[in-house]
Amino acid sequence: MRWNPKSKPNPEKVQAIQSALQVDEIIAKLLVQRGIETFEQAKTFFRPTLADLHNPYLMKDMDKAVARIEKAIANNENILVFGDYDVDGTTAVSLVSSYLRSFYPNVATYIPDRYAEGYGISYMGIDYAEDNDISLIIALDCGIKSIDHVNYAKAKNIDFIICDHHRPGDILPDAVAVLDPKRQDCSYPYDELCGCGVGFKLIQALAENRNQTIDDLVLYLDLVATAIAADIVPITGENRVLAKFGLEVINSNPRPGIKALVQNVKTRANGERSEAKKVLTITDVVFIVAPRINAAGRIKHGNEAVALLTEYDLDQAEQFASEIEQHNSDRKELDKQITKEALLQIEENNEQNRFSTVVYQENWHKGVIGIVASRLVENYYRPTIVFTKSGEKLAASARSVKDFDVYNALEACAEHLEQFGGHMYAAGMTLLEENYENFKNAFEKVVQETIHPDLLTPEISYDAEIELSEINPKLMRLLKQFEPFGPENMTPLFLAKGLTDSGYAKALGSDNEHLKAFVKQGNSESFGAIGFGLGNKLDVVSHNNKFDAIFSLEENEWKDTVTLQLQLRDINASNG
Repeated sequence: MRWNPKSKPNPEKVQAIQSALQVDEIIAKLLVQRGIETFEQAKTFFRPTLADLHNPYLMKDMDKAVARIEKAIANNENILVFGDYDVDGTTAVSLVSSYLRSFYPNVATYIPDRYAEGYGISYMGIDYAEDNDISLIIALDCGIKSIDHVNYAKAKNIDFIICDHHRPGDILPDAVAVLDPKRQDCSYPYDELCGCGVGFKLIQALAENRNQTIDDLVLYLDLVATAIAADIVPITGENRVLAKFGLEVINSNPRPGIKALVQNVKTRANGERSEAKKVLTITDVVFIVAPRINAAGRIKHGNEAVALLTEYDLDQAEQFASEIEQHNSDRKELDKQITKEALLQIEENNEQNRFSTVVYQENWHKGVIGIVASRLVENYYRPTIVFTKSGEKLAASARSVKDFDVYNALEACAEHLEQFGGHMYAAGMTLLEENYENFKNAFEKVVQETIHPDLLTPEISYDAEIELSEINPKLMRLLKQFEPFGPENMTPLFLAKGLTDSGYAKALGSDNEHLKAFVKQGNSESFGAIGFGLGNKLDVVSHNNKFDAIFSLEENEWKDTVTLQLQLRDINASNG
């Protein structure tokens, strides 16, 4: 693991914001690192309000989208809300459909079958619309490259409104409206919305048109926060506002579906079972809510997730949630088994030392290959693609490593692919089986030629060096105001040197995989410390050895007592 300090902020800027806010230097440094340099910026950062949300009509084609929906309602047309089967797609469908149904009954939903239809807008979905006399489809979290599909629908007199956040191609679909802040000709002030976020802007515009205010839409923000967390989009600007208020809804008055998912989930503290968490963070949403919503689409059908998220009866929602919990357990077992098989394949093919991982087995479950790709990145830190058989073609999920654009690498191999789409760090694709080996070789060659060698070693970047004597409840209170954390506003990580353990350090967990210690620095106060996955470093902290640590600060809640603890991210023996 490489330890890299984040670039030091400009001292004058640090001094200016420190003086303006009357905070400790460490807080001022963290703010400047996040681009917050003035009192006004700090106010918006620490005290976001719903008034900070942009006017939805600044998005290109928003007026056309609203006009077409209002026309459909006036003419009593049937509307189909269509979305992808992942968390972003199913939350977006749940959001837009439940908002429309609050004043208009003729609204159906459609989630494509992961196996029969694949990702994005499908011909089967359009045929379903035709069979059910549907004349308007609102596509969410997909569709920006669906040129042929939209033309196919048009020939059947079915209109499309596309709400997407993926990168467009050179040509846009011939839809009534294409809402995508990443359109080159769109001057919307914020480009990083997720699919559900774009769906929210659509209902915000519709609400404005119907003389509703933002207060009427707060109840939908639990869905938006869930999608922001799951889709790993930057938690800056508008996303920060939506995530913050969405988390408040999740913690105070979530819809029955989300309530049913979280109410029985226990969390582990210090390796021991604790009560269900009282306040959920973005991280909890990522690890508790999102996998369970995803599991429905991965193991059974995304329709189950939409049924859960649009159910207003708690008893019924609990029934749906327990079925989804079972899907999640099945998903975990599959993911474990396929990861084992993939690692064995790498060894059998002597591919341990390549620049990329590309593996394939025809019977691997399509619903978990993205998770497996992430697991393989944890094992062999390099760009990874996992293929399985899907109908007549092979389908795959790709995952990348920090700072390497896997989408660009796929673009360079496009001649071997049928379809591909995605982001810098995650993508999906299909190809013909006979092109698999050629693609595998081409991808390896592209990665080898373009990746910087440093990027093949995991890196941990820390914000600042700190003395343990600087850690106190006041610092923690201010750090909590940096939440919600996520890309471009990650949990602050600190480096502390020359630490020692009290002598009671031990390994925890069924395989001794975690580390628990009680650490101090010189004559400082002692702090509890927990290192998940660091059980193999017990020797580093034992026998009064001095060690350096990178950690975040956490509140540990146990039996109604809250204490500060260090969550260790990595440790090394101190030099000298």
